Amino acid sequence: MSSIDDNIVISLDEIQKELLLTNLDEDGKLSCLKAFKVARLIGKKPKEMSTITKSMGIRITNCELGVFGKLRFQDPNIQVYNRLKQNYMGHKTLECKVLWDEAKRSTLKTVGSTVKNSDIQVSHCQLGCFRTKNGKKA
Repeated sequence: MSSIDDNIVISLDEIQKELLLTNLDEDGKLSCLKAFKVARLIGKKPKEMSTITKSMGIRITNCELGVFGKLRFQDPNIQVYNRLKQNYMGHKTLECKVLWDEAKRSTLKTVGSTVKNSDIQVSHCQLGCFRTKNGKKA
């Protein structure tokens, strides 16, 4: 999966690199949640994380919304689905940020489970991993 800004170069100093590297999982990958944490720690925007990790040969994994990775999800939540449905017009695509905002009303796991097990498509990853990517249809 390529980042949305493959032609941009973002340099990190040694401290920033160390902060990133100490947050990798046992497979040498950076989880979605940790990517947000690392962005804050190193003073970068979350949307720059895909470019940064790609330049270092590191993959971002385990999207909290189920777009990619191996996280396990529960059954969808119909109340969350109905609230999300009010946010799209004519198509079933919602930006990642809208879904994370909905998670403030419930939980990220609940929203992720609902997206993963529905017809909702996720666009504009906040970490810069993709602009448009389809969620798994139930």
